[in-house]
Amino acid sequence: MAIILNGKELSKKVKLRVKREVEKIKGRKPGLAVILVGEEPASKIYVKNKIKSCREVGIRSFPYFLPQNVKTYELLELIGELNASEEVDGILVQLPLPEHIDKEEVINSISPQKDVDGFHPCNMGKLLGGGEGFVPCTPLGIKLLLDYYRISLKGKDVVVVGAGFIVGRPLLALLLREGATVSVCHIHTKDLKKYTKEAEVLISATGVPHLIKEDMVREGAIVIDVGIRKVGDRIVGDVDFERVKEKARAITPVPGGVGPMTVSALLLNTLKAYGINLELKELWHT
Repeated sequence: MAIILNGKELSKKVKLRVKREVEKIKGRKPGLAVILVGEEPASKIYVKNKIKSCREVGIRSFPYFLPQNVKTYELLELIGELNASEEVDGILVQLPLPEHIDKEEVINSISPQKDVDGFHPCNMGKLLGGGEGFVPCTPLGIKLLLDYYRISLKGKDVVVVGAGFIVGRPLLALLLREGATVSVCHIHTKDLKKYTKEAEVLISATGVPHLIKEDMVREGAIVIDVGIRKVGDRIVGDVDFERVKEKARAITPVPGGVGPMTVSALLLNTLKAYGINLELKELWHT
């Protein structure tokens, strides 16, 4: 029986740590602007959870709910105002955006010092180059979870299933920084099972329910399930949890695994952005 990597439990500890740090701050508290475009149900739930988590730890949230038909230039104008605001330390634009909006232009318009999602080319470049920037929240949450359970990635054969912009690609860079040997599988991979069977650590981030079956997993593997989908009245992940947990050494549940850690990583990044903002103001006034 696998060890259950409980992200929900660790998330509570991270939130408590952030709350204590925020309570020490005298004067203006950290501020996070959250922008949601449209009415996509899953995105609305994610934003609601992020705003709630901010409230729980004492971070001020500034939510902006924009209509589905908002123009790219209107969104860019809002981001420009938030970049200039002394009340806002972090800016998050909930993805995915509607197809008519230029996602790349929007992400590039966010100040790198306020890019708490870690997607700005400046922060992605630092991640690849080994510099100090913002690490995207889901990869950072995965690392926090593995660190908590003292699972080292150094020298491990790691397979990532999914090469998306939000998780797969930045996760690859983070894993390499941790000393792992990494294979990334995607929609064009010819024999997925061939790769997953060899993985000491298997991370799946595709959003395809129960893509990863028991016979695709190595005995004693660490299995991290990033996917989340509603199937009927159940929430499931990429991994066939009930069967795979009998074979793996450790596994994350869905829900209650990676999801809560993503939100906790966002809070940590916002606290970090607050510190950067203060440092820049001090430099400006000296």
